[in-house]
Amino acid sequence: MALRNIITEGNPTLAKKCRPVTVFDDRLATLIDDMKDTVIQANGVGLAAPQVGVLRRVVVVDLGEEIIELVNPKILEQSGEQDGLEGCLSVPGKYGMVKRPNTVKLQAQDRHGDWYEYEGEELIARCFCHELEHLDGHLYTERAYRMLTEEEYEELIQKEQDA
Repeated sequence: MALRNIITEGNPTLAKKCRPVTVFDDRLATLIDDMKDTVIQANGVGLAAPQVGVLRRVVVVDLGEEIIELVNPKILEQSGEQDGLEGCLSVPGKYGMVKRPNTVKLQAQDRHGDWYEYEGEELIARCFCHELEHLDGHLYTERAYRMLTEEEYEELIQKEQDA
């Protein structure tokens, strides 16, 4: 396992649509393992393959107690609404306010090609939507209705810590 370089805003790879994974082999397993190491090292919640320069439909999401692997993920259902702060490992130092569904149910394959479903709420639902948009060449900054200044971000974080 190895750390991968996270590419940042302005790199044309981030604007490209990813191809589905069709071969479930050691190369895919290595990519997933590397992405897990990379998201942990970067202190992120999620990471999509295009963020490490690979145009395949692969995402990892750190749930705290485990990191789930999403290969060829598709949203099946979404409900509710939440409004919250987002950042991105590919957009370092910037944060914005984004509306997302509060609950998301998705279908994905694991590293072996087996299909499964997963449902997430709140932060996990937000992360699913955010990471899946990467697979279609989009960044959260396109969806944000307001980007925060550094001072506003620090003030918001302080309020959350005080609460």
